[in-house]
Amino acid sequence: MSSHLSRRTLLLGAAGLAGVTACGSSGDDDAGSGGSVELVYRLWDEQQEVGYKKVFAAFTEENPGITVRMEVLPWDQYWSKLTTELASGKAPDVFWMTVESFPDLAGKGVLAPLDDLIADTKIDLGKYHPNVVESYKFEDKQLGMPKDLGVVGLLYNKTLVAKAGVTMPKELTWAPDGSGNFLEIARKLTVDKAGVRAGQSGFDPASVKQWGFCSWNHSQTQWLNWIPSNGGKAMDKPYGTFEFAGEQSVQALQWARDLIYKWNVSPNGTRTNPPTGQATEMFYRGEVAMFPANNALLPFALPEVKFPIGVAAMPAGPAGPTVVINGLAEVMFAKTKHPDEAGKLVAFLGSEKAQKLMGDAGYIIPALTGAGAGYTAYWKQKGVDVQPFLDSAAGSTVNMPTAEGWTAKVAEINKAVNDLYLDKTDVAGIAATMDKIGNEK
Repeated sequence: MSSHLSRRTLLLGAAGLAGVTACGSSGDDDAGSGGSVELVYRLWDEQQEVGYKKVFAAFTEENPGITVRMEVLPWDQYWSKLTTELASGKAPDVFWMTVESFPDLAGKGVLAPLDDLIADTKIDLGKYHPNVVESYKFEDKQLGMPKDLGVVGLLYNKTLVAKAGVTMPKELTWAPDGSGNFLEIARKLTVDKAGVRAGQSGFDPASVKQWGFCSWNHSQTQWLNWIPSNGGKAMDKPYGTFEFAGEQSVQALQWARDLIYKWNVSPNGTRTNPPTGQATEMFYRGEVAMFPANNALLPFALPEVKFPIGVAAMPAGPAGPTVVINGLAEVMFAKTKHPDEAGKLVAFLGSEKAQKLMGDAGYIIPALTGAGAGYTAYWKQKGVDVQPFLDSAAGSTVNMPTAEGWTAKVAEINKAVNDLYLDKTDVAGIAATMDKIGNEK
């Protein structure tokens, strides 16, 4: 749930996020000659920068006289610089927004409401994934144009799965008592240094060379999924009350711990807890067979691994399959010097044309429902069947939590959850602490 637990975390240890830093803002002298306007667009993903070059070329073709200059900043610099710029009245005309950072900016008047723009351009928000639309509403105002979907699934090492004689079922299942086929498969995929599998006589959990799964402190891909699929809730409504201490939620958090300390199918928090954990790298190295991940990890993971990657839906709990949707949005600086031009850019980025350009090149699952066929085709050519991600997005989903002061609270909740993966203190106590932090005014 924190900045260390978001989509960005999934990319740690991958290709890195550093990029070009041609900084600027609409507050600078950015107007070209002859009445032309140069807009500044900021992002943090250097891979998507490549895709956006085509998007902005198409935008300028439709809007002669408006060009777009991209600024790609590393994640930490992105937010620190943006915060300073927003406070000083000089910020990029259009920039990326996350669900986690949105609550801290939504009430400060720095993000332009898009409702009039959406109405004037006849954009139908009903055609976008509802989770992403809802995530960027504040006081009944739409402050973000839905950009993409971050959907959770299981990436698995096809070589290790085949070596274990496992055929990945169409649906994986789990329950707090350890029943269901997911744990059964995870035990078959966990092997100690003597070649004994978890659950077999003589298995040594202190000497494991290959783990079946990775249960680690990552909210979107881990414990936030276990909770609703066990019938629990993280909170009752956006900007509402946290309910981590509810019975089903505590059971789900206990399950996350049991995968490590009771069932012995996952490395413990000393190796995986953020910010120093090596969870993603363990999967890359072939030390973990099944790794829960946002689809955004794929472009970074594929170049890093030496094995074929499979994709499965997250295991369905007693309440059925449910995944967290964590989509990004395009937002417009409220004090941009070029509101008309920036508005045109935001509307274009939400268009089918722009979203298909990015989806068809495999960068994103478009937030625009029905525009994901090209994404599937792209990854099929790479030998990866990503359909489970899209099927999950079309099924039962929940939003990332949103609350006032969320950025600071997230960091504290993360510290509390670290203890879950270190087997410190009782789970109910950790859940109560999470509620206390989240519900503080």
